[in-house]
Amino acid sequence: MKKITFTVPCYNSQDYMKRCIDSLLVCKEEGEIIIVDDGSTDRTGEIADEYAKEYPDIVKVIHKENGGHGSGVNAGLEAATGTYFKVVDSDDWLDEESLKELLSELREWEWQEKEVDLVVCNYVYDHLYENKTKPMRYTNVFPEKKLCTWNDMGNFKPSQYLVMHALLYRTQILRDCRLQLPKHTFYVDNIFAYKPLPYVKNICYLNLDLYHYFLGRDDQSVNEKVLMKRIDQQIKVTKLVSDCVNLGEVSKTYPKLAAYMTRNISIMMAISSIHLLLIGDKEAYAKRENLWEHIKALHPKLYSILKYRRLSGFTYLPGGVAGGFVTLTGYRLARKMYQFQ
Repeated sequence: MKKITFTVPCYNSQDYMKRCIDSLLVCKEEGEIIIVDDGSTDRTGEIADEYAKEYPDIVKVIHKENGGHGSGVNAGLEAATGTYFKVVDSDDWLDEESLKELLSELREWEWQEKEVDLVVCNYVYDHLYENKTKPMRYTNVFPEKKLCTWNDMGNFKPSQYLVMHALLYRTQILRDCRLQLPKHTFYVDNIFAYKPLPYVKNICYLNLDLYHYFLGRDDQSVNEKVLMKRIDQQIKVTKLVSDCVNLGEVSKTYPKLAAYMTRNISIMMAISSIHLLLIGDKEAYAKRENLWEHIKALHPKLYSILKYRRLSGFTYLPGGVAGGFVTLTGYRLARKMYQFQ
């Protein structure tokens, strides 16, 4: 069995996919690289086939009709044979030395017959064209190189949370939770980084700057203007995240995890609400109301926490336009203070 399956969803990625795939080849025969050609119309599929031909024991290619990032992850997970599973976006890449260290740890665990459900590593915001980087680490949250549970973790900083780029799940965990991401939908990485967490019985944090998250493309989904354009998909994913886990049940076994997951939903609610306020028309205000009413109707206890005890409550102030103005003023000040330089 392969130690890691790397799934690389690709759509018209011909200009940058080689950088990504080349960084994964460090794993050699211990790894499995599944390139998912998601209905590309450029040379993506051809480039993927060239890698499969040159590295037949490492690279597999799946050609499929376009279904979006989530469907690419689903296809990779279905075909995965590795003990662990990691998604690497085609415009991102892994640090080769950190990947070698990760593989060394996996060999040691295999020799010790140690089963780790979730491996957490650092990720790096990489403004490649500006030669600027910002690592995101978890030294304050998890002990290094030690197995722990959710009840052992420390406190997350305000700008710090678990994201897809930081996570390496044991493949069986993803299958146990029946992870299935929606098609033709952006922001599904939020589901990937949320739904499986209660199934994780132990975690190991490796202080490695493994994943490089590329910043710089104008069409990236994290771009504010792009997010406003795709706000309906952000709302859809926020609802899916809020509905996919019973936080009351989680809190009985892992109260710290339940608190973290509540915080995660709060962040997503805040993002959705703020961008609807930035759009600012009547339809956007109605969508914000609908989103909060969805939470109130299906999860009244969670609604109360989000409305009155979390950051998200400041994005749903009373007073209509006046309340929205106060929220946006605070948002712009915070963005100015915390913007990555």
